[in-house]
Amino acid sequence: MGRVLLIFRLVLADVRRHPTQAVILLISITAATAMLGLGGSLHGATQALYQKTRAATAGPDVVAFAPGTGRTAIKTLTSLEHVPGVLTHSGPYREYYTKLTAHGSTGAAVAQVADMTPGPVDRPLVTSGHWVRPGGVVVERGFATALGVHVGDHVTVAGHSLPVVGIAVTAAHAVYPWAPGIGPGGGPSDGGGLIWLNERDTRALESAADTSVTSFIDLKLRDPGTALAWHRNPAVTSAIGDRWVNLRAWQLIAEQDSLMLKGSQPILVIGSWLLAFLAIAGVATLAAGRAARQTRRVGLLKAVGATPGLIAAVLLTEYLTLALLADALGLITARLIQPAIINPSAGLITTATGPTGTTIAVTTVVALDVAALTSLGPVVRALRTDTVAALADTAHRPQHRAHLTRLSALLPTPLLLGLRLIARRPGRAVLHACDTAATLTTITGLLMIYAQPAKGYPGSSMANHLRDAQEHHVILAVTAALVALAAINTVTITWTTAQDARPTMAIARTLGATPGQITAGLSAAQLLPTLPGALAGIPLGIILCLPFSTANTTWPPAWSLLGAALAALPATAALTAVPARVAARRSVAHTLNAEAT
Repeated sequence: MGRVLLIFRLVLADVRRHPTQAVILLISITAATAMLGLGGSLHGATQALYQKTRAATAGPDVVAFAPGTGRTAIKTLTSLEHVPGVLTHSGPYREYYTKLTAHGSTGAAVAQVADMTPGPVDRPLVTSGHWVRPGGVVVERGFATALGVHVGDHVTVAGHSLPVVGIAVTAAHAVYPWAPGIGPGGGPSDGGGLIWLNERDTRALESAADTSVTSFIDLKLRDPGTALAWHRNPAVTSAIGDRWVNLRAWQLIAEQDSLMLKGSQPILVIGSWLLAFLAIAGVATLAAGRAARQTRRVGLLKAVGATPGLIAAVLLTEYLTLALLADALGLITARLIQPAIINPSAGLITTATGPTGTTIAVTTVVALDVAALTSLGPVVRALRTDTVAALADTAHRPQHRAHLTRLSALLPTPLLLGLRLIARRPGRAVLHACDTAATLTTITGLLMIYAQPAKGYPGSSMANHLRDAQEHHVILAVTAALVALAAINTVTITWTTAQDARPTMAIARTLGATPGQITAGLSAAQLLPTLPGALAGIPLGIILCLPFSTANTTWPPAWSLLGAALAALPATAALTAVPARVAARRSVAHTLNAEAT
């Protein structure tokens, strides 16, 4: 335990001396693992929530619809009760296609007649308030969320104002906005939400001229796995005959519920890898910036008798420990955000959701790889450095190229300083260009999604809004995370470059450069690689969008893409201004004295 305790104390001491760098590393890896955890959790997530809701609400295996309420329709539905393999049933019931108004907004709705005590099949789970009673309405939770109604609010149905007495979830209908199942007369549905009413409160709907009605029955089968092929059962076809009946298996309802996520998962997965790339770039910058200090630290440890194995363990443990902590924070973040992503309409039960074991393993491997790959190089170089050379920490003499010196002498002082900083640290310039390219790649995808025409359901503006907003919100969140991480990386690169270039900038000051020119030079070192990176991000974003495009895809105008790329320049200038100015104000005498000692 003495060796382990020593490593722990050395790691803790270094984190305390450099807390800002540790926080930046945590933020970078946390953002990447959180996004990767969300992307990995979407596959099959809605189906899992539907299964939980189905189990909690005694959901049906098959729902049979027949237009109208005539004797033929009812007889056809009741004949299905006696088909071999049917265990039990509820109904037949009626549902009316109508409109519901709440808080000044009107949306399509299907009003289902409900018993005071639900039957053995389809027992909706009341999440707020209580179940149906005369003179009150229960609203499906997804519909209530879209309307912004709560228990105690009043809604208008068929010209009658009714109080909302409960909010409930069910597995017998698809989530909002696909609650109707089928449209009036058996035709297509234009979308809408679900409400439950007592028999007495539906009399106004029966007399309304513009209201259509459908009858349905909920069936529970002995083998739920056969529900999808149940319509091919000879006993079923014999019971239905030539009459019109629509059979909806529970698998079809679950698939309908997951439609909202089809466009979100690729966005999150691609966004997570872009964030992982930015995290690698940011951590690599930190590792490179700390290389000189780590080299001197290695020299001190060697001088007091530390073995190379112990030194490597100390240096790598710090990065790996922070990576594991960031992975845990990322998974917790994904767990907190996941319900809003996988259940956007709030129509399903969201308890006990979270990243799967496979997702946790993948994010952990990614986090450790990010930390190991970016820190391994500086650690190996530090270990290979001779003890005396590491303690002396002498500066590396740059190569002198006369022709480049003559050309650079013609440039303005800030541009000259910026180019020299890039020439001394070309890897950081490449990393910054890649950061910008990754960010503009996502922004291009954002502009692509917003350029597409609205694809919704006629007659229901709330349904249109829900469907169109889901992908917009996801890509906007991914873009915001990428922009934030890229901004952190830009500030980190600027500050690291300023710290490494302190002697160079101090000498430039002694030769007549002003603090303003030093500031502009440090900013120029980041601005010069920004433009090619931003321009490269546009075609990369288009290439990433091509697999998801169709012949009818609307492409954003060229001016918007070019404007987004050019906007990266003032954004980079603003981000680099503060750290560059702080570094430029450092005392020349103090810097040169520190280097001399």
